[in-house]
Amino acid sequence: MTPITNPASVTVRRVTTPHDPALEAFGHIQEESYYAPDMLIPPGAFPHLVGGRGRGPRRDRILVAEDASGRVLGGTVYHLLPEAGFSSFVAVAREARGRGISRALHEARLEDVRAHGLAGLFADSVYAGRQDPGDREAEARVGTDPLTRRRALNALGYRTVDAPYWQPVGGPDGGPLTDLDLIYNPLDGGNTVPTELVTGTLRAYWDGWLGKARAEREAAALAERAGNPATLALLPATETPHYWRGRGAGGS
Repeated sequence: MTPITNPASVTVRRVTTPHDPALEAFGHIQEESYYAPDMLIPPGAFPHLVGGRGRGPRRDRILVAEDASGRVLGGTVYHLLPEAGFSSFVAVAREARGRGISRALHEARLEDVRAHGLAGLFADSVYAGRQDPGDREAEARVGTDPLTRRRALNALGYRTVDAPYWQPVGGPDGGPLTDLDLIYNPLDGGNTVPTELVTGTLRAYWDGWLGKARAEREAAALAERAGNPATLALLPATETPHYWRGRGAGGS
């Protein structure tokens, strides 16, 4: 990928060697900028990701944003899957926020997604109305806020997929995390997404850590909860899916 320099004189580049010192610097930023870093891909795994081989059909990517002196100000971990990309995380150092670094990283990811002929970029994001109060307080301590984040994601072009999504594991007693919504940035600018694209991408994304059979079941369950339509509506990223509305779960 050709390095991209944004108007704030921040250069975004892809890390491709496991001994690049930018990986350690980005790892520190990730741990300091997220309220639950143990829920993320650990920085110790970064050297294994940068070769872009991934597991099965997944190609892993790490980009970092650096200033003119080479200091790492932020970065992102994402994955290229057969039909779309999936973003695991974006982090910007607290002192560098508000300079357009997240946008520069996002635009570089979209360039990569487009270059590989993929449909768009998925991610998941906490919805404030379903977030545990303790997690909300932890977010405040690291200077982040779910409401502000969802507004920023909407401005970047993400939209909420109108389907009840949760991560299969990682919640209380190892159960699903249900405070998340699936969001999607379509390259075609459309207001719907094929259900098969959603389930196919999630199967490929989950395969590496759930196994093929479990990933298949979880993706099929999401489609069933949504009513198995051919397409799913894309809502503003500030909203939560209709499934949650009226369920006393913070629907907008």
